[in-house]
Amino acid sequence: MSEQDYYELLGVSRNASADEIKKAYRKKAIQFHPDKNPDDSAAEEKFKEISEAYEVLKDSEKKAAYDQFGHTAFKQSARGGGGGGFHDPFDIFKEVFGSSGGGIFEEFFGSGRSSQGGPQRGSDLRYDLEISLEEAAKGVTKEISYRRATACNRCKGAGSEPDSRTIRCSTCGGNGQVTSSRGFFSVRQSCPECHGSGVVMENPCKKCQGEGRVMETSKVKLNIPPGVETGSKLRSSGNGEAGNLGSASGDLYVVIHLKEHDIFERQGDHLFCEIPIKFTLAALGGTIDLPTLTGKASLKIPAGTQSGTTFRLRGHGVPNLRSGRKGDQLVRMQIEVPAKLKASQRKLLEDFAIACSDADNPVSKTFLKKAKQFFE
Repeated sequence: MSEQDYYELLGVSRNASADEIKKAYRKKAIQFHPDKNPDDSAAEEKFKEISEAYEVLKDSEKKAAYDQFGHTAFKQSARGGGGGGFHDPFDIFKEVFGSSGGGIFEEFFGSGRSSQGGPQRGSDLRYDLEISLEEAAKGVTKEISYRRATACNRCKGAGSEPDSRTIRCSTCGGNGQVTSSRGFFSVRQSCPECHGSGVVMENPCKKCQGEGRVMETSKVKLNIPPGVETGSKLRSSGNGEAGNLGSASGDLYVVIHLKEHDIFERQGDHLFCEIPIKFTLAALGGTIDLPTLTGKASLKIPAGTQSGTTFRLRGHGVPNLRSGRKGDQLVRMQIEVPAKLKASQRKLLEDFAIACSDADNPVSKTFLKKAKQFFE
């Protein structure tokens, strides 16, 4: 257990709200996650410390105990092997969806473990996956790697050596929970001896030390359908944490994030982009080639097109995730004026300006009509 102040570890004040604590933890967890800092023992240790701090400060009762007694309030449970059962500090996405499904990962998700003894279903896991706009539009298959608790292959998840038996935990009487006094109130938590299972192994498995699970790197192939967007969630059944004592595994939830595109901005099923055109083309009209997600397309520019005019290319957007129907591509004209002119070009433009003194300029006329009172 870290002796550094938990609030200092997360970089928040002692009166920080639950949301502020959650945001601070997420930011630091991403910064020091072992996957982002391979072979960096200092970053790994820092990640463990901030995970430990968050485990305490996110829980109102534990936070109250810490505010009153500091680290002393948790030293007993730490010596007993921890009050939370199997805990993997190496998964930033190891927060479980609540019964309603949650928002983003909109939110970090609250614990879904049962507080009762006996076998417990494994936790759901969460993985943030970043893909390109092109991949989101066409659909793509991705293979991801992540760490999770899997059933021990030596004991097949049972937690004991072959031919060994399990016995009822004498510390909690098989309930899986113990109650301890913390100042003026009592705290009910998982039994430090059996970690909430209610039983202990007569001869624990040498590989998993009786947990029935070990940490391993898993790989999963995901078929990402066309039309996903930032915040879309994919569920991979049974690919979360293994349950204890051989019980069912949780699920893996993959949350999609789209990379920022160099040209296109996504607006629902539509795509938006700005295209620069020469002012001569805007005045005279013509045809231009422009990019789409499926290749080059042609667009006819009418004579007299004004800057900011938006054209619609139907069916060149992103397919709807449910119906498969494609949106449109919206193209806004940005008229480009030469930054530098040669003397001959300037002379031609000056002559052109004189010749256009009585030209029909609807935008200028509308503006002058509105602004007339300011010039009087």
